[in-house]
Amino acid sequence: MSEAVVPDAMVSPAVGGLHGEKAGGPAVDFSYVGIDAILEQMRRKAMKQGFELNIMVVGQSGLGKSTLMNTLFKSKVSRKSVLATAQEKIPKTIEIKSISHDIEEKGVRMKLTVIDTPGFGDQINNENCWQPIMKFINDQYEAYLQEEININRKKRIPDSRVHCCIYFIPPTGHCLRPLDVEFMRRLSKVVNIVPVIAKADTLTLEERDFFKKKIREELRANGIDVYPQKEFDEDAEDRMINEKIREMIPFAVVGSDQEYQVNGRRLLGRKTKWGTIEVENIAHCEFAYLRDLLIRTHMQNIKDITSSIHYEMYRVRRLNENNTVMAHANGIPEHHLSKEKFHSL
Repeated sequence: MSEAVVPDAMVSPAVGGLHGEKAGGPAVDFSYVGIDAILEQMRRKAMKQGFELNIMVVGQSGLGKSTLMNTLFKSKVSRKSVLATAQEKIPKTIEIKSISHDIEEKGVRMKLTVIDTPGFGDQINNENCWQPIMKFINDQYEAYLQEEININRKKRIPDSRVHCCIYFIPPTGHCLRPLDVEFMRRLSKVVNIVPVIAKADTLTLEERDFFKKKIREELRANGIDVYPQKEFDEDAEDRMINEKIREMIPFAVVGSDQEYQVNGRRLLGRKTKWGTIEVENIAHCEFAYLRDLLIRTHMQNIKDITSSIHYEMYRVRRLNENNTVMAHANGIPEHHLSKEKFHSL
């Protein structure tokens, strides 16, 4: 009887030779199961799907929002860069404008959406100017919720939720304006806010340090919780890393998409009569710390908090509202409804 031949590709690599040795190779570790291979499987799947990041920039005109976004991603990603017009007037009311890009680096694909808010803080009367921004953020949560509760929902729901809001503080060197306090107080409850001092090269180092300290005191005094929030630190290691970040907030940044030659090196910077301000030099500004936070160390955490905290709070509130409306339509008294909610907790 002829013997069945098993192709090489079908032989498990863990089997090896008769005595636990590969032909011409070292002994196989029979205690190895291969659980760690899940990391490679997850990496391959994530690489196929790509990633999404939605960043909102808020601040009055002239603070360098577009330049900073271009500097962060080393590309022309801002609204002004892509849709530049000969003359752009300040809008009479706040407009929300977003633009998306597909970015690829070393085989990793990411869909980046930059949401701009032209008109914010530019009017004589800025009362309630945060309302259109709040509405836009909640509208994205609502769109995601509606997709999620569909009977035949998509395999992968498009994510337009705002993951992070970079709030630009004017470099006055004194204290936060009432507008800054009110905006961050309200919006910090629905989105991750990262405050930055714009055009920090207009301040001396002493002015910058005083201004940063003053802002941190005002944030604490007004109960404003900016990212990374203390209550979401998962363990002691996270707490230690995030404490260092919280001590630096707000980041004093300088943006530039212009390259200059300095000591034989090409680098991004702003040229003045006294020398070149190097954007990525931590001795000159804190742009590198901001970039690391948003992209290199905390991007996934920012997205996770958006999904598990901010969106979840919105989802619970909306579903409770729907239950209340349905109960009233069916003639159920509100105190009965509150008892049912209590027993369901």
